[in-house]
Amino acid sequence: MNMPTEPAVLMQAEGQTSSVASDPTLRDRLIEAGILIDTGENGLYGRSEVFEDVVDRLNKVITLLGADQSAEVLRFPPAMRRHDFEDSEYLKSFPDLAGTIHAFQGNDRGHHRLLEALDKTLAVGDQERSDEWMDQQKPTRLVLTPAACYPVYPLIARRGKLAEEGAIVDVFAYCFRHEPSIDPGRMQMFRMREYIRVGSPAQVMAFRQKWIERGSALVRLLQLPFEIDLANDPFFGRGGKIVADSQREQQLKFELLVPVATPNKLTACLSFNYHMEHFGEIWNIQQTDDSLAHTACVGFGMERTTLALFRHHGLDVTKWPEAVRTFLWGDAAPMIADALARTGTNA
Repeated sequence: MNMPTEPAVLMQAEGQTSSVASDPTLRDRLIEAGILIDTGENGLYGRSEVFEDVVDRLNKVITLLGADQSAEVLRFPPAMRRHDFEDSEYLKSFPDLAGTIHAFQGNDRGHHRLLEALDKTLAVGDQERSDEWMDQQKPTRLVLTPAACYPVYPLIARRGKLAEEGAIVDVFAYCFRHEPSIDPGRMQMFRMREYIRVGSPAQVMAFRQKWIERGSALVRLLQLPFEIDLANDPFFGRGGKIVADSQREQQLKFELLVPVATPNKLTACLSFNYHMEHFGEIWNIQQTDDSLAHTACVGFGMERTTLALFRHHGLDVTKWPEAVRTFLWGDAAPMIADALARTGTNA
């Protein structure tokens, strides 16, 4: 299943003979080419038509890859109900990544104080600015969505008991995580395409294994080098290490890793997660026999996979390998059917 990275091959694909400090980074080259747009804030980028076209093509082949799943298609905005977010226990594990939404909710006097503080802020020009004006901002009933699957679990719970076959849901959404970085693969606002399985332990484990095979097949068709490896989420604090170790010990999370920002650094472009009954317990999602449902999901990092394509095939999409261009811009259906037959996951 594993395909090890070969830095020399990656440099050759990029037209480099060495990796030295003076080499332009992938981020610099993408910005210079106008494929990513620098906003002045680390991890926040505009996307060009070329970049968005690749994302759209990826999205379409992922749809073909999951066409036989009979998944319910749901699309959510990049914000979710604060009530559901609080219930999710996300703040217990990742308080440093969460993004809340605030807004002015005061009266005329409060507005006057806001404008006074804002004038002081603007007076410093481009220097480091005060956030004093934000004292007049109050929390709203919304938070930024941290993962595309999070709005799904409370929705499934509100519908009542699962059917015998459980549920499969297809979601695609912008997500937010507060981790500013110059690594273009670590954006603060990014898109995730997910298939989510809710059901019995046997159903969700079979689902995850199927998607490990399918995700690998997809990346092979994209002609990207990759590895599948055991992983853990970045749980916060001292207690987080214990949780992370437990997650690894139980083999709950695997990632498909591709060199993206630099040839010798691997980035998770797909993740395959088994949550056991965690979300079933939080929202009391019940199976037909009244037992708690288990959940699993496969997540496709749309920006990261797109960046990987630019890293390995070059910035000019018209010069990408013909087979990759046929897959993304041509008729991908027979290529996917053949790949699924080879993996044995087409049943």
